[in-house]
Amino acid sequence: MRRWIALALLCTGLQVEAAEPWAWPGGAKAAVSLAYDDALASQLDTAIPALDKAGLRASFYLILSSETLRSRMADWRAVAARGHELGNHSLFHQCSRQAPDRGWVSADNDLDHTSASQMAAQVRVGNTLLQAIDGRSERTFTAPCGESLAGGQDYLALLKSDFVAIKAGFGGVVADMRGLDPHRVAFVAPAGASGAELIALVQQAAQAGTMINITFHGIGAEHLSVSAQAHAELLAYLAAHREIYWTDSFINIMNYVRGRH
Repeated sequence: MRRWIALALLCTGLQVEAAEPWAWPGGAKAAVSLAYDDALASQLDTAIPALDKAGLRASFYLILSSETLRSRMADWRAVAARGHELGNHSLFHQCSRQAPDRGWVSADNDLDHTSASQMAAQVRVGNTLLQAIDGRSERTFTAPCGESLAGGQDYLALLKSDFVAIKAGFGGVVADMRGLDPHRVAFVAPAGASGAELIALVQQAAQAGTMINITFHGIGAEHLSVSAQAHAELLAYLAAHREIYWTDSFINIMNYVRGRH
């Protein structure tokens, strides 16, 4: 009986979704947001050429104090000029030192000892710096480590009017586009994933008819990396199936989503 009820509920849910599916541009079945955090050199040297070759646009979330940003400013400006998004990833990448495996977080950058108002003010300064780089006024934000609490208070709540959308917290495929909070969008950071595993993620999004937000760090180098080969396999798959996947910058996708809410 329980199995029958579960199947009945599943079929009912599928019927409702089929009656009123979420419409993506060009008749695509899912949206795919490819993002790259921390302003790493391998993103400029490996990810950008691969994206441009595939004709795909992505989002790059910059730590505004990053040495790579300072030393390769012209390269980042060129990234924006080619249609990619430069997003805000804070000035100093503050994270909680209390979470597991956080020995790399310095006392100065401990989110637990940064007030919510101070963190929000620093993030706003980041928007000003980014506008000086790419000339754009609309922006999205990815919370460092996916965390929202600064000094025990929710600093993201102070930033809603500053951003088109905010990514915070970890999760897979978006379950419900109509119920999605644009300022609490979950993402997956698939460090060490194979090309087949990355492709499986976007296939799940197509099956659900929603979206997936994939956040990379190093590409074949640096930290939390995936191999250049795995990354290239995903891009080749997306480029070969444009009728199924709308792959674009997070800001373009979320402007579209907010326009349909």
